[in-house]
Amino acid sequence: MDFDFALVLVVLTFIAALGWVYDRVILAGARKLRIAAAEEQVNGALPENALEQLNKENGLIDLCRSLFPVLLVVLILRSFVVEPFQIPSGSMRPTLEVGDFILVNKWHYGFRLPVLGTKVVPMNDPQRGDVAVFKFPDDPRINYIKRVVGLPGDRIGYQNKTIFINGKPQVQTLLAQLPPQKPRLLLTEEQLGDVSHQLYRDVTPPRIAAEWVVPEGHYFVMGDNRDNSNDSRFWGYVPDDLLVGKAFAVWMHWPEFFTLPDFSDVRTIH
Repeated sequence: MDFDFALVLVVLTFIAALGWVYDRVILAGARKLRIAAAEEQVNGALPENALEQLNKENGLIDLCRSLFPVLLVVLILRSFVVEPFQIPSGSMRPTLEVGDFILVNKWHYGFRLPVLGTKVVPMNDPQRGDVAVFKFPDDPRINYIKRVVGLPGDRIGYQNKTIFINGKPQVQTLLAQLPPQKPRLLLTEEQLGDVSHQLYRDVTPPRIAAEWVVPEGHYFVMGDNRDNSNDSRFWGYVPDDLLVGKAFAVWMHWPEFFTLPDFSDVRTIH
């Protein structure tokens, strides 16, 4: 079963908010009366430990009172500002490696309601070359990350492992053969519109030759590990309402649980 952290966070914040409001509106008055009665009995101010005992509520209410501000801040930051993700596959190599922890700008493509994903404040449109996180169209519970190749209205062609945008080939420059003696991978640099980035290509013959026209309100995306990526070439386009945000930085690399996190490769994402 897929774990919807956003939904769980919203539910927990709502429950904590109910407890916090109940405490502030109903229980706070009762506490004041208890403290006033106790001060009247001793004819003066109470010591700190006595005040602390009188201010205590049952465990659940105290927990809600403590957690609500923290959960609210986390919900706001995660839903509207920045969200961390871990890269689980090699489809974006060499730009992103398995185990990279990335930061995603949640407001870059507009402010959206948590869980629902409804855009309430439009911001920027995705640009060619952006590395975008989005909900997988075939299963919106899953987050995908790919590079934006085609914008609404573009005619995208793919032939001999070269992208054609509105009939214009996107130039690739060979950087290295890996390994040098019996290469299995070609490291190339691709000029995708105004964005220059590196990608991997297998030395195997091309498997795909096709052309697509991107519908309005949709985007055509591909992985940088060009021959090892499940992307728009196979399942179609990404609707605007499934966009999550723009990936902008790698802040940690931690490929396996029983290894130490590596902070030596902190970098921006291009």
